Amino acid sequence: MDTDDLQNLALRTRFMREAGFALLFASGLLTFFLFLPIAPQGITPAPIVIATSTVPSAFEQIPLEAKAAIVYDLVLGETLYEKNANAQLPLASLTKLLTVYAALIELAPSTPITISADATHLDGPHAFSVGQTFTLADLARLTLVASLNDGAAAIASAIALRENRSQHEALAGAAAALNLPQTYAINGNGLDENAAISGGYGSVLDLARLAGALLEKSPTIAAATTQSFARAISKGGTSFKVNNTDPVINTIPRLLLSKTGFTDLAGGNLVLVFDVGINHPIAVVILGSSMKARFTDGTALINATLAHFAGVQSL
Repeated sequence: MDTDDLQNLALRTRFMREAGFALLFASGLLTFFLFLPIAPQGITPAPIVIATSTVPSAFEQIPLEAKAAIVYDLVLGETLYEKNANAQLPLASLTKLLTVYAALIELAPSTPITISADATHLDGPHAFSVGQTFTLADLARLTLVASLNDGAAAIASAIALRENRSQHEALAGAAAALNLPQTYAINGNGLDENAAISGGYGSVLDLARLAGALLEKSPTIAAATTQSFARAISKGGTSFKVNNTDPVINTIPRLLLSKTGFTDLAGGNLVLVFDVGINHPIAVVILGSSMKARFTDGTALINATLAHFAGVQSL
């Protein structure tokens, strides 16, 4: 057999081998499809079940006396719980948070603030005499801790003088800068103007964001509001000590800010900011409760918030 015949034989052998492999592969595929089970018509495949938490919300069925309340995550900008979050209600002395914030964005903490005669004529609580002078930082601490109306009036007057406009306009500018649509103040202390008009109005959502802004602007002034008392010395050397108006400050873990408010029109109001973790502030705001229930309302929401972050219904 010559060389050409040998080459032809090799090619025919190779072709037959490859054809055999192809036939075996095709047979295997046919067998697979013949015995593949087919779902009967009319039967819908079972849905995929995704496991979800069965733990009820920690905020369910909390009995609150407040007309409005909120638990607001200041880090994420998210509402964890709300009741009438955007309702515009009287603020009472929570207005002082706006007054102090407005002053801090216009004046240095060392700016001297003098108590005027008009400020000393306001209803209590008050602590100062005409002509006494404090730095803005010291007066703000005393004013917020003890909710002093004369201190707030003096601070509001200083802002208006600096901006050459009315107190109402100056405070409105600070609210607008923070985009607080439900918030405005007629005076800087929050006292009712009369039996029908409050000194300041706002929503719990606005107040939560305002408290967060003040905490960011001046952590030291905010921290003073978590202490049982505050001390300061006037420029003339007079020493002052005032007590905190919030009786529950020592019961709240990692408290960062506290402010109370009460008038006949407002009822009992309360703002609390606390750290739920490492640098994770949460604001709790109560509006339109009673003088006593504002604290039980606030405590209930604090406990629910701690349970929420622990992943349980209650602690």
